[in-house]
Amino acid sequence: MSRVDIRSAKRADWDQVLVDIADYVCDYDIDSDLAFETAHYCLMDTLACGFQALDYPACTKLLGPVVPGATLPGGARVPGTSYELEPVMAAFNIGAMNRWLDFNDTWLAAEWGHPSDNLGGILAVADYLSRQARANGGNPLMMQDVLAAMIKAHEIQGVLALENSYNRVGLDHVLLVRVASTAVVTRMLGGDREQVLSAVSNAWIDGGALRTYRHAPNTGSRKSWAAGDATSRAVRLALIAMTGEMGYPSALSAKTWGYYDVLFKSKEFKFQRPYGSYVMENVLFKISFPAEFHSQTAVEAGMTLHEQVKDRIDDIARIVIETQEAGVRIIDKTGPLDNPADRDHCIQYMVAVPLIFGRLTAADYEDDVANDPRIDTLRDKMEVRENKQFTTDYFDPELRYIGNAVQVFFNDGTNTERVEVHFPIGHRERRAEGIPVLKKKFVDSVSTKLRDGQWNELDAVCAERKKLAATPVDDFMALLVA
Repeated sequence: MSRVDIRSAKRADWDQVLVDIADYVCDYDIDSDLAFETAHYCLMDTLACGFQALDYPACTKLLGPVVPGATLPGGARVPGTSYELEPVMAAFNIGAMNRWLDFNDTWLAAEWGHPSDNLGGILAVADYLSRQARANGGNPLMMQDVLAAMIKAHEIQGVLALENSYNRVGLDHVLLVRVASTAVVTRMLGGDREQVLSAVSNAWIDGGALRTYRHAPNTGSRKSWAAGDATSRAVRLALIAMTGEMGYPSALSAKTWGYYDVLFKSKEFKFQRPYGSYVMENVLFKISFPAEFHSQTAVEAGMTLHEQVKDRIDDIARIVIETQEAGVRIIDKTGPLDNPADRDHCIQYMVAVPLIFGRLTAADYEDDVANDPRIDTLRDKMEVRENKQFTTDYFDPELRYIGNAVQVFFNDGTNTERVEVHFPIGHRERRAEGIPVLKKKFVDSVSTKLRDGQWNELDAVCAERKKLAATPVDDFMALLVA
């Protein structure tokens, strides 16, 4: 890629990265039945996460209009609530709910992230457009349109993440949510190729949030609403582009002032594959445990060992946890853990709880559980180290494993078996095993928060792929109003 000379005022051609995103969003026809099937389950899973988050005041205090009274009758609705909001704030609400408990789908590569974070903007805009169309005698969008938008947002975020590590330069992965949501939402609003290019260029120009809120000593709850912030910003940028506002062709490549030079150590993005439907087809569902995904198989190993150690907690001498390089880098954490956001990104904590209690739920990150002194006692006895084969398998595009192994050693010289798990129940290799668990997660999370008749109708719609796809978006969202 040629780099634009900053001495010249000549307008550059559009960066190829921007062109490829725009062409994909505007022109690509999705023909993968597996992608649509997976998107169907992804929708159910993401809604389950959002409804679970409604049990936590730390989340619900952030929901609603940007200021009291700033509602929009006929606007976008927020699932599990009675809020009707303009689509920018609705996207924030939905995005924050879905991500709050760190329980939605995951994509692991050079950069990791949670592609269903994009559903905040997609669902808010789809409901808003559908209700406006109805009010003006037009036709609403169908849920098939939502599923297609999800597939494309997943793909943009995931393909950008395959070879490019934003965390290595200190930036948070939610910048990819902003980019993907901006592209897809602009197209949903009726944007043409030029408007998509304009919107996406502005999304990159926004730069990226620092990752400091995910790491000691600043770990905090912003990581639970950061994706909501990103997808809502995407809706705002899309609406700006729809006015005809200009874009910036060399937003990435401009010398000195472009994204590459300012934020990416002057490196250009690398790509492993063109955009298609690969990411949705291979996305990882987080359906067993609300825990950072690099630890999912470690938690499962801890659950397996629970029966062997539950009556010998005081006799444990040390615990060895083997994980991937990324796991060592981001969730190997010692010292005091001050809040739930700290705890759900600490592999030692996430293994100690199942060893002691035989479970790991969102409630186990709260203070009343964390104050059990046995947890920190076990954490102090843990050794976390990289298993290089786990790292190799993690990056292999044909495997996409997230391996962990746990073994417990006792004071008398005996030890448990070494429990090694290569991929969690939400992995594509265990999809048949995982879907019934995903469906149960949906039922358990949503059914108790809706009226019986309302829940029965929603359940029936979600039970059949063709029925869900053919449901108008505004009718579907009405079934989610509490």
